[in-house]
Amino acid sequence: MAIKKISLIVPCYNEGATLPELVQQVSKNLDPLDVDWKLILINDGSKDNTGEVIERLATENESVQGILFSRNFGKESAMLAGLKYATGDAAIIMDADLQHPPEILPKLIQTMDETGADQVVARRNRKGDSWLRSTLSRFYYWFSNKMVEDIELVDGSGDFRILSWRAVDTLLALDERSRFSKGLFSWIGYPTVYIEYENRQRVHGESAWSFRSLFNYGLDGVISFNAKPLRVVAGFGAVIFGLSLIYFLWLIINWAFYGVETPGYITTIAAIIAFSGIQLLALGVIGEYVGRIYSEVKQRPHYVVWKEVGF
Repeated sequence: MAIKKISLIVPCYNEGATLPELVQQVSKNLDPLDVDWKLILINDGSKDNTGEVIERLATENESVQGILFSRNFGKESAMLAGLKYATGDAAIIMDADLQHPPEILPKLIQTMDETGADQVVARRNRKGDSWLRSTLSRFYYWFSNKMVEDIELVDGSGDFRILSWRAVDTLLALDERSRFSKGLFSWIGYPTVYIEYENRQRVHGESAWSFRSLFNYGLDGVISFNAKPLRVVAGFGAVIFGLSLIYFLWLIINWAFYGVETPGYITTIAAIIAFSGIQLLALGVIGEYVGRIYSEVKQRPHYVVWKEVGF
């Protein structure tokens, strides 16, 4: 069935300078198509004038709609809100910084029409990225796929994609608090097609993703989908216990043949530090899971909407 109506979901955090150009580019690429489109801009508690810009754009353009959060709840919550407010035959998720090129939008829609896939993913190449960034990204995807059992993360594939309404409904049925959309997109298991586009740099401003936030996001991806890290820690503990037992037996044999020796200070300190570190590591991994259980049990809403415009 041909796509006749579509919603574009755009999480926004400090993107006030970029949004007018984004609306212009989206309109330029979608207006020639026989598609009724709505652009849903979600202000995720921005510290600049993003909220005011969204309200103005929604007043000036009937195709623009806005959701303004009461504070910053994170990109995952913003995407979830967009999916809940979306209408039509399909939904597109994209970033506001124009690193997801709007000229790809017609190809996403056309590919879904031609293939009947439930997801068409725009996968960026790594041209223009530094060697260090590319290497770290490849390592992250390799490590995540080794640690995660139920899904496979494809290098270069992010949130920029078109989803069928069946895929949207399935994603909305997954009501967990610690959301990792890259994994959820893969977990639902519907037919997926990939198209590639050239890597782009931001048009305005700087990315809100620091190294710390990227690390935490990657940690969510590993922990959100399986208990394998717990098994890794348990296995690591078993290995250490086995080595300790071998060392203990060696001490007994050494005592039987050579008598009692004065214990080494460095050996004692090294052993204490090593075992303390292992215990803290194990507690940290367990704590991550306990913290997520705590968040799920509270059942707080994913976000709080302060204002809606253009609906």
